[in-house]
Amino acid sequence: MSAAPRLLRVALLAYRGNPRVGGQGIYLRYLSRELVHLGHQVTVFSGPPWPDLDEGTRLVKVASLDLYRQPDPFRVPKLRELRSWADVVEALTMFAGGFPEPRTFSWRARKLLGPFPGLFDVVHDNGSFGRGVGSLASAGWPVVGTCHHPITVDRLVDLAAAEARWKELAVRRWYGFVRMQNSVARRLPRVLTVSWSSRRDIIEQMGVDPERVAVVPIGTDPDIFRPLPGRRRKRGLIVTTASADVPMKGLVYLLEALAKLRTEQPEAHLVVVGEARPASSAAVSRFGLEGAVSFRPGVSDAQLVELYCTASAVAVPSLYEGFSLPAVEAMACAAPVVASSGGALPEVVGTDGEAALLVPPADADALAHALGKVLASYPGSADSSGYASATSGEALGERLGRAGRQRVLERFTWARCAAGVVEHYLAVMAERRSRRC
Repeated sequence: MSAAPRLLRVALLAYRGNPRVGGQGIYLRYLSRELVHLGHQVTVFSGPPWPDLDEGTRLVKVASLDLYRQPDPFRVPKLRELRSWADVVEALTMFAGGFPEPRTFSWRARKLLGPFPGLFDVVHDNGSFGRGVGSLASAGWPVVGTCHHPITVDRLVDLAAAEARWKELAVRRWYGFVRMQNSVARRLPRVLTVSWSSRRDIIEQMGVDPERVAVVPIGTDPDIFRPLPGRRRKRGLIVTTASADVPMKGLVYLLEALAKLRTEQPEAHLVVVGEARPASSAAVSRFGLEGAVSFRPGVSDAQLVELYCTASAVAVPSLYEGFSLPAVEAMACAAPVVASSGGALPEVVGTDGEAALLVPPADADALAHALGKVLASYPGSADSSGYASATSGEALGERLGRAGRQRVLERFTWARCAAGVVEHYLAVMAERRSRRC
């Protein structure tokens, strides 16, 4: 008879927890949920904005100055708010143009965990790689870190987009925390990442020992992100997700592609799941797309599923992705996907053209052509409600959608992710025990 699986006490750390601020928050929510489903005890230590967690997961709020909160980002804290050395460093780093949260969160988390070395079986850091996390590893705690992709990639893309010397200096200052993250990552017993592309970059750009870097793909919940019965695709509707207005997301190239596409398919229009921010708003004006682009911030999962299930195409134009949750979520909804080949996207959507169409990154012409092919799968006249009429030409869009959902079910679910993560928890704990013997 096999031994019963060991149930673990997991401390899961995240310097920012809310799923609305990006993929790290989504990872936090669904990984913690699936770990609890497996019977493990999970305590999330999170900085603001606070995470959305499912029942059974305990939350410890790690207070900070929260200097980037809406609606007053980059606020000046009052003197009475500076109650610790971490508060002082957080404020001074922001004033100097840097990003302090990974460093200061890790200090605060280390202080909370320090007095209780036997309370948790494993500590899992979700993306901070701050010095406080490194000190936990040095003190003998079993520590696992998840690096979704190296921030060195973001820095390189932003430096390339800097148009003036002062902007380049500002970018370098903002990314001042990267050296710390690289140093801490090299000290951790195990670094998990979400794709083989990210693994290669972590080894090359962060200098982490290849034997310490493991790939555990993330995924989606196929019971939430699923085809909805009776939905019809809206003629010309393209959907994309842009959680941040940064060059790496490639939104400007998608807007340029839309402008080119509309010369032949004037019904083409774009819904951007995210806020209208300066760079994207300027591009809308530059390409004459007023009225053809709408931005929708604060979209719920149910609303996002509705968009994916009624879109004629979903675009993922990123210059680089360590994985791409939007691509997987759209595929799970059987939406036709057009993606760039940046970073891990070929691993996610496949390279054979069965589950998605791939185009080179930063190529607006290729993006417009591929989107045009998918939209042309619905060539019938729109009915009075604006939905595409069914025709025999729907083969491409329907084929992409079916194959995309099947690919997700076989490879990319949170249940598979959690099981893989637990294997590495147990391995790190076993390595620690062997060193102590």
